[in-house]
Amino acid sequence: MAGGPMATPLTAARLLGALRAEGVRAVERSGWRTHHRNHKGPWGGVNGVAIHHTAGTNSLEFVWRGTAALPGPLCHTHLAKNGTATMISAGRANHFGRMARNAYSAMVNESPHHPRPDGAEPIDGNRHTYGIEIENLGDGRDPYPAVQYDQAVRWAAAICRAHGWNQHSVIGHKEGTRRKIDPSFDMNAFRGKVAERLRHPAHWNPEDDAMPLSQEDIEKVAQRVWEKDHFIRVPWGTEANPEWMAKSIIVDTGTRLRDLQEQVTALRAAVCELTAALAADHPGTEASAAAGGRVITTLDQPATRTEPQP
Repeated sequence: MAGGPMATPLTAARLLGALRAEGVRAVERSGWRTHHRNHKGPWGGVNGVAIHHTAGTNSLEFVWRGTAALPGPLCHTHLAKNGTATMISAGRANHFGRMARNAYSAMVNESPHHPRPDGAEPIDGNRHTYGIEIENLGDGRDPYPAVQYDQAVRWAAAICRAHGWNQHSVIGHKEGTRRKIDPSFDMNAFRGKVAERLRHPAHWNPEDDAMPLSQEDIEKVAQRVWEKDHFIRVPWGTEANPEWMAKSIIVDTGTRLRDLQEQVTALRAAVCELTAALAADHPGTEASAAAGGRVITTLDQPATRTEPQP
């Protein structure tokens, strides 16, 4: 079902319940249920979900209070680096400002194409969207920890699920106006994660799909690795066949080791024969082939004395 201008905003209780059912680690800040800007303009109908980054650190108090020029609340939920989602508002919030009509239409119609926003901004984005502020510097270098990103996906999916929207009801602030660059991650990839969640029940976790391997599966994997060709480069490989399968390497190494052992045994026997022959030809020679074929010889030769000349 596509989003529409008559979609009624979720009550505080329904919003909190939807988020927690989706696995969002939502915590309630005292007073959040009545903390809003409804007295400054209408709240709803709602059409979509807007994703922001804070462009700063330690911003929880800031998004709650805002400034004199831009009073809080500045979002519906604040998402910390550790994945804690603090509830800020259940009503109109100063998070979006004005919005381009073509961006709004794409969101309402759940179009897979989110165009570059028009320069004119006739739409009241605060009225028609839920907003989350994700703690991040937004400089392209500050990372989004996996737990934080996952919680943002769950947050967006929960609201879409509650309204019957699909992932294209989720937009980045930068997709609704030319004035902004947030969030500093790819929105198409983010929407892909939202779509993946919406294909499953709200309580779904990705690890639920990880089936344990049976013994037969383990043996098949082991056999595949054992026999995988073009896997390991060997020093004795040829130009035509530089990489061998693990099984061939083990077999070839065993064969080479056996040949070397046989050669060493033959060399030891030859050394012993040579030592015996040397002892027979030179009776004054003491020879030993002990210590595993190590040969020690001592030749007795007449001493020569040089007498000093008178």
